[in-house]
Amino acid sequence: MEIYLLRHGTADRSALDADRRLTELGVAEVTEVIKQARLSGLNPSLILSSPYTRALETAQLTARLLDYQQEILTAAALTPESTPQAAWEELRLYSDQPAILAVTHEPLITAVASWMLGSARTEIEFKTATLARIDIETMTARPRGVRRWTIKPARA
Repeated sequence: MEIYLLRHGTADRSALDADRRLTELGVAEVTEVIKQARLSGLNPSLILSSPYTRALETAQLTARLLDYQQEILTAAALTPESTPQAAWEELRLYSDQPAILAVTHEPLITAVASWMLGSARTEIEFKTATLARIDIETMTARPRGVRRWTIKPARA
């Protein structure tokens, strides 16, 4: 299975955390990264998102750019306060999908990527709008993934 982890784009800091919206810069960052990723074969069969506004806006923009026609599902397990284990259990619910794109936040996304790669240290630095592909052979309780690539906005 292909797992794509995408951190939301740059967001406005003037609202409450869950209500922060993408800025123009955030939209540009996500657009740049998704266009590059599409050229690398990004074609998710499922998009999951944190319910926080900036993540959901990132997921919706990504869906438009990829011509993704299915529903975007939200999951509390993808909010910043969640744990790698909870996020992984959420992903495992969809083990029948060949490619899942999960839109989430720091510090969760770094922890999830490191955990999926079997490392206790930071494996991927997730600046805003960073996208990483991790391939998982089996969806067991403890994942063992392989990092295939990472795409960051030019300014990162």
